[in-house]
Amino acid sequence: MIKEKKVRNFWLEVVLCSTFVFTVLYGIANILQLGILDVFDPIGQALGDTELTDITFSKLREDPEIDTNILIINTGLLSSEEVGEQIRNISRFKPKVIAIDVFYNCPVGFTDSINCPIAYDTLRERPLGEAIANAGNVVMVTKLLQSDSLYNKYGGDINIFDSLEHTMDILRPGAYEGYANLETDAEHQEDLKSCRRFNPSVMVNGKEELAFSVRTAMIFDSVKTKRFLERNNPVEVINYRGNIIDMHGASEYAGRYFTLDWYQALDTNQFVSGLIKDKIVLMGFLGENFDDTSWDDKFFTPLNKKFAGKSRPDMYGLVVHANIISMILNEDYITEAPDWIEYAVAFILCMLNVAVFFYITEKIPLWFDGLSIIMQLIQIIILSLLMVYFFHWFHIKVNLTATLGALAVVGTGFELYNSLVKQIWTLYLGKYLDRYLNLLGSLSREISIKRHKD
Repeated sequence: MIKEKKVRNFWLEVVLCSTFVFTVLYGIANILQLGILDVFDPIGQALGDTELTDITFSKLREDPEIDTNILIINTGLLSSEEVGEQIRNISRFKPKVIAIDVFYNCPVGFTDSINCPIAYDTLRERPLGEAIANAGNVVMVTKLLQSDSLYNKYGGDINIFDSLEHTMDILRPGAYEGYANLETDAEHQEDLKSCRRFNPSVMVNGKEELAFSVRTAMIFDSVKTKRFLERNNPVEVINYRGNIIDMHGASEYAGRYFTLDWYQALDTNQFVSGLIKDKIVLMGFLGENFDDTSWDDKFFTPLNKKFAGKSRPDMYGLVVHANIISMILNEDYITEAPDWIEYAVAFILCMLNVAVFFYITEKIPLWFDGLSIIMQLIQIIILSLLMVYFFHWFHIKVNLTATLGALAVVGTGFELYNSLVKQIWTLYLGKYLDRYLNLLGSLSREISIKRHKD
């Protein structure tokens, strides 16, 4: 009986100490979110947009083969008439689908002739509209929007939308549509953006809307795309396969997609029909030309050669869409473990560490400082490697951030608990707990005796 009580009290203390460690970790996380320590943490700021699994893409994985199903065309700064001519040139060679990642409409709130001349000169857009209608297999982009009331209700921090912004009406007849929004950590379009995930579909006013890339893949191969959507994941991790040729060295990947610059698509002598027939043609902005160094519509991705402390975005939004399409058509997905696994693993490992620390404190207290630090370092290194290689080998993304955080503070948290919290507990609350546990034990014995008699 005494041994049973001792074991019970030991594991109760382990749970209480582990709970205290997580309370400390929660407090630290909330302080860091306030940003009041950012000025003292340049390293943390440099690594803020980094995930350990980025190493898999940028350092470990072998280069995938060129995706011959996709041709990417730069529209540069061309007028709508010139883009229409590009479409007519491409359509002659019978592509399976043409997807245009260019939004032809007035900026929200601007409909005057200075800020939005197309609102008063729709005839200028007619050649593009005719080219789109004649092609018959064109996907245009839309934009997911939140009304002010919805934004205020959810704080703008949730993927719920109640309206769509479309390209102008004259270009839409006969065209398919898909929203071009990508999930990033940026608050504004002009901010530097990292893109690792996207939303395959969302409900807008009771109707399912597909992402621009998913809609394009659906037209090309509906069977594979439907299998992808049957995963029913509201958010998918993008399994990046490659970039276009990078003239400025932001990505170590060689070009994994065939491309045409804006002037090449205006001249049918600049390309061969084999690039286009029965293929997916993606059209959109890839800079003023392929030598352009601007960062317009460019993202940081896991393919960036500097996976930590990134200095230059490496991929245009159009190429991000190409990677999503490649992932769907190759059925090469990434599975993301649910959040509960992260917290369950974190708490269990924390409890095991606390149990070992109690044992060390009782048996060899003089060794506690050295052994606890060594244990923490070894576990952090092993778990970090497991995250990277588990992702590399099995395409399963397990987030162990909470576990790594718990391991980083468990030693200090244990010492605070053992030297301060436990003493307070023993002095003021322990006697009440003992009475409660003894009462429970007595009731349990009486119930057992009664059942035995019956």
